[in-house]
Amino acid sequence: MLQLSDIESAARRLAGQVLDTPCVESRTLSQLVGCQVFLKFENLQYTASFKERGACNKLVQLTPEERARGVVAMSAGNHAQGVAYHAQRLGLRAVIVMPRFTPGVKVERTRGFGAEVVLHGDSLEAARAHAYELSEREGLVFVHPYDDEAIVAGQGTVALEMLREQPDLDTLVIAIGGGGLIGGMSTAAKAIKPGIRVVGVQTERFPAMYNAIKGTHLPQGTSTIAEGIAVGTPGQIPLAIIRERVDDMLLVDEGDIEQAIVMLLEIEKTLVEGAGAAGLAALIRHPEQFKGQRVGLVLCGGNIDPLLLASIIERGMVRAGRLARIQVNARDVPGILARIATIVADAGANVDEVHHQRAFTLLAAQNVAIELVLQTRGRAHLAEVIQRLQAEGFEAALI
Repeated sequence: MLQLSDIESAARRLAGQVLDTPCVESRTLSQLVGCQVFLKFENLQYTASFKERGACNKLVQLTPEERARGVVAMSAGNHAQGVAYHAQRLGLRAVIVMPRFTPGVKVERTRGFGAEVVLHGDSLEAARAHAYELSEREGLVFVHPYDDEAIVAGQGTVALEMLREQPDLDTLVIAIGGGGLIGGMSTAAKAIKPGIRVVGVQTERFPAMYNAIKGTHLPQGTSTIAEGIAVGTPGQIPLAIIRERVDDMLLVDEGDIEQAIVMLLEIEKTLVEGAGAAGLAALIRHPEQFKGQRVGLVLCGGNIDPLLLASIIERGMVRAGRLARIQVNARDVPGILARIATIVADAGANVDEVHHQRAFTLLAAQNVAIELVLQTRGRAHLAEVIQRLQAEGFEAALI
């Protein structure tokens, strides 16, 4: 089984080839979740993900004959970019097989690193099978995203850096897809600091590793905003490590991940994808598990589709009460909308959308239901706006 010496060797190979990213405390997040939170900014890597650590460690160990043949990988995006970028640096041919659902931003960036991109299948498993076919047919070296000791050792260098910078950490909370990151990090962390607690996080929609470790049979979903950890079959090498070295595993839902993405963007001014927010999502969902501890989180990736991000931000504003839809019932007479808008403005809110509902309502024929989408400062301010409308004689309520 992988040992600390393997990860230390990987760190020496990676010196000067990947960033030693910062690991710093977030005081605001610490206050919000009830524990001391330290963030490892792997989204600052050149390809915006920790994945290039394992990819680089694997590629630099290829024999001259393997380098001449080139490499093939399958990935939903971050491993693809890591392999493509370091293959380009090292002058290797790289073929990347990606599922058809892969966000366009990841496909284009992978192509931008000089890789040949093949879109195939509707799942990681279908893409993997096609990548193996290409490996056999064209003699390419297959670079697995997580079920390879060289890959796992490279990912484990994240823990070396975290514990060098923050040696007093009590707990590491790590997202799990195939298990490469947590496999490498738990190996390094437990060797350096045996008493440290290592907790894995999966999304409820893709609980493959959770099922394998816990012996449960939770159903597998079809999609998640954390597509970077949407893995249907856990890696065998990471699975063996996790059984021995990981203390617990937790599940989070889509809403937790969305909230974490918005919090990191708004509070830390840093952009993460769904998988990168999974650690913070676990602190939001299970605060009692971490109360009073010094907790290290890995912001493992920052590659997110801009349209998805826009939707997540808007939904986050709704959850916080900063974007709200209310209905105001009123007499359908000239000037009534102007009066309502004036009350809203005087209360300090902004009207984002207006819709008059005359046909689809149970109100009397001479009345109108006016739906307003408002921008407010939060739930307390929203309640104040509604109270102001009610004080002026309008029937007003949150929809």
